[in-house]
Amino acid sequence: MSRKTRDEREEERGLFWDGVIEGMPLFAKELIAGGVAGGVAKTLVAPLERVKILFQTRRAEYHSVGLLGSFNKIAKTEGPLGFYRGNGASVARIVPYAALHYMAYEQYRRWIAYSFPEIGGGPILDLVAGSFSGGTAVLFTYPLDLVRTKLAYQVVGTSKLNVKGIIPSEEAYKGILDCFSKTYRGAGFRGLYRGVAPSLYGIFPYAGLKFYFYEEMKSRVPEEHKKGIMVKLVCGSIAGLLGQTFTYPLDVVRRQMQVQQLSPSNSQEMKGTMDSLVMIVRKQGYKQLFSGLSINYLKVVPSVAIGFTVYDTMKAFLRVPSRDEAGIVVTNQTSNKQASLQS
Repeated sequence: MSRKTRDEREEERGLFWDGVIEGMPLFAKELIAGGVAGGVAKTLVAPLERVKILFQTRRAEYHSVGLLGSFNKIAKTEGPLGFYRGNGASVARIVPYAALHYMAYEQYRRWIAYSFPEIGGGPILDLVAGSFSGGTAVLFTYPLDLVRTKLAYQVVGTSKLNVKGIIPSEEAYKGILDCFSKTYRGAGFRGLYRGVAPSLYGIFPYAGLKFYFYEEMKSRVPEEHKKGIMVKLVCGSIAGLLGQTFTYPLDVVRRQMQVQQLSPSNSQEMKGTMDSLVMIVRKQGYKQLFSGLSINYLKVVPSVAIGFTVYDTMKAFLRVPSRDEAGIVVTNQTSNKQASLQS
């Protein structure tokens, strides 16, 4: 029996993967594309995310030294890996979050368009579908976001690094599982969802506005340029910036509620979203509600750009049909199922 040539083996592998891709349901392709896009984008902007969280939750320690000073301080006290503290939990959260967010958005959009055709296919549809998809993704992945914030909030003691003039601090959590375990033992299931209310208050308008602005701006682009990747990146970046600006104070409230138990014991307890909002303004000043926003701008633009690029690339690789084509396929499948049930 003759051995297969290299070209024949590569052709067989190609046919195998073609069969796997063609056999995947649409929602699975959207899950994979969204998850990969979220993980890649989040990892590349992790240093800015770490500094942003420290700005939001450790005002006295990091505001005084500014953005560059914060980078220098992390580099000196924690080393290069300090910029990625909490990134494991962040990626573990963002992959399922982004996967659910993109997939749920597409699914909600198709379901709303099919069930309520009077709404039409304009930006309002994207506003509603984006809002619900954001809320769905948050509810399923919030404990991972809580753990990510607690790990990023920690500042490693410097005794190991022999840096003079800085007081070492005790590391409360050793990793993702340790943080989950201690949080659950300390406050139960409710502890894993501490701060979820401002997350939902923030994600509903943010996710909805992000998709709304994106589709609204893209609708004003000439038809021959709409498929260009640069158009998608620019529209997505601007939409993310606008949506983030409107909802950023709720993000600050969420972060401070998440790390409250790690704060000094004499700090006043935050009991609710609005009470916490008022308390932050009264004790820390209204500017604290926008603390880290400039860093977030620096983070959002490349994050959205990378996310859209990877998402589009993955959709092309997985042969995801266009939104209109996918809607037709889903509608036909639904009609066929209904017909078979009636017969």
